Amino acid sequence: MDAKGVLSSALKEQTASLKYVQDLANNEELPQRYIQKDVNVNGKQVTADDSLSVPTIDVSRLTANASIEEKEEEMEKLKSASTSWGMFQAVGHAIPKSLLDDIYNISKQFFDLPLEEKQKYASSKVDEVFDLQGFGSDSIKETNADQILDWSDYLNLVNEPVADRNLQYWPGDDSLLNFRSTLDEYNVQTRSVFEIIIKSMAKSLGLEENAFYDQLGDPQIVYTTFNFYPPCPRPDLVYGLKAHTDGGAITILLPDPEVRGLQVQKNGQWVSVPCVPGALLVNIGDSLQVMSNGIFKSPWHRAVTNSERTRISLGMFYFPHHDREIEPVASLIDDSNPRKYDKVKMKDFLAVYYKNYSEGKPGYDWNRL
Repeated sequence: MDAKGVLSSALKEQTASLKYVQDLANNEELPQRYIQKDVNVNGKQVTADDSLSVPTIDVSRLTANASIEEKEEEMEKLKSASTSWGMFQAVGHAIPKSLLDDIYNISKQFFDLPLEEKQKYASSKVDEVFDLQGFGSDSIKETNADQILDWSDYLNLVNEPVADRNLQYWPGDDSLLNFRSTLDEYNVQTRSVFEIIIKSMAKSLGLEENAFYDQLGDPQIVYTTFNFYPPCPRPDLVYGLKAHTDGGAITILLPDPEVRGLQVQKNGQWVSVPCVPGALLVNIGDSLQVMSNGIFKSPWHRAVTNSERTRISLGMFYFPHHDREIEPVASLIDDSNPRKYDKVKMKDFLAVYYKNYSEGKPGYDWNRL
């Protein structure tokens, strides 16, 4: 066996010995694989500057029901949030509170299932770039033997295209009543919000409203990720999710309604994102940063842990189709803002993105000119 084969075999043995984080949370001893090299992660560079606060956008003021003045005002706020933060709290999105409660509750109910029941939906991890489906936790990549693992479990599903859903990973009514129907309805509602936002973003830059949307292709890819962050015995040493950017165009996150944990980087400082009742958290991904020629920012963000309370969140990730090519919109390239990114096929982009994620690097630098 060559050196690469030996390394691969060793990593497979290490990965096989790793447990789900929910099990590890009950142990007093913290596995070395989870301990960050930059100690005191919760306190590192977290700002106390109250003037730094994630912006809020009222989505209802971006719709046809709003007046021209309301649209123009909110669109300018949207442009400012997208260029300076790359993240905002979305209110006025019209998704009923009852549905937000239902989708959060089924998230909690899934992770409350006995481990043996959750393992029915375990990820095969055959293809971690293009088949991110199933129940699992962070694992060691062959490209990064020194990788530090995240303190979280997850359930990843492909939501769109519907034909690509692998229902073996979707809990049925025998395990979790109304899981599929509730997620179906939530998918419909969040897609509506996504389309309003991405079209308004284009218009805020003086573009035709489908300038970004059409680059995503038809069909687009929508991943759903249920995140579970159990209490951690040493939150000063461990991340729930390491610092990263998202690879898609836009992410719509339903945060835990009570427990903070998400932080976003702004001006070199980490800003804690508050829990806003009923709000969705929207952040720009690497793909939209490329399409906007760097005008919109894909922000560094991370999840920290705590020693007392479980935190749950649900992310909807909107990606261009894997066979699409993305590039900066031509009209956003001029002498004052020269072309920053080359044309790239999403399949190639994502292969680099997931490698970079495990190494704590952004994906958008790969095709930078």
